[in-house]
Amino acid sequence: MVRRRRIAVPAIAAFALLLAPAAALAASVRQTVAAPGATNIHYRSTLVRISPTVAGVRWRVLDYNDEIFVTNHSRETVTVFGYTGEPYARILADGTVELNQNSPAYYLNQSFYAAGVTVPPYATSTATPDWVTVAKTGTYVWHDHRIHLYSPALPPVVKNRGVDKTTLVFKWKVPIQIGATKGDLHGTLYWIGEKPFAFPLGAIVAFIAIVLAGGALVVTVRRRRALRADASPETW
Repeated sequence: MVRRRRIAVPAIAAFALLLAPAAALAASVRQTVAAPGATNIHYRSTLVRISPTVAGVRWRVLDYNDEIFVTNHSRETVTVFGYTGEPYARILADGTVELNQNSPAYYLNQSFYAAGVTVPPYATSTATPDWVTVAKTGTYVWHDHRIHLYSPALPPVVKNRGVDKTTLVFKWKVPIQIGATKGDLHGTLYWIGEKPFAFPLGAIVAFIAIVLAGGALVVTVRRRRALRADASPETW
């Protein structure tokens, strides 16, 4: 009876070890859905079309739905416009990166939800640009509110369809200009439906069965050895 208990204890312990990370994972998923963060893995902002396309100019969305990356190795000036049509950022042909301090976007982009951000009264869509150099690398990365949901709450379209469904939240557009040609970055923001948690019961049962079978084999081998030892003749 004592041997059986010794076999059962490691099996139960192994079962508990498997349950712990599974429960933690489920709790993590629930927390993510309830309180979306800046890089909520359920959101995907994707760049689907660029106009105009120019050799040497590349664009990417970074960190799920957070930032836009641009690098300019062309011979043109690349300009990104802010939320009211004003010039916000530009990369000159020589790689100089400049930001317009009179653009409201200059201030609003400093926070994911623009929480606690105050735009000074002189920063308006009609103000004369006040360019400040921030780099000379030909590359700039900025947070853009147009490519993500402007609220930590779940959008109604996701609530209606269910968090387990992949859903288009909205299509977005960021106005740009390369040289003298104006255009846009076109993209989409999707909610990626969470897959229902499937408890690996079959794998756990199989694991416990292997542990018990291994323990039973050890007991059998020990018993046979003990019987052979009892049956052998005594030597003096």
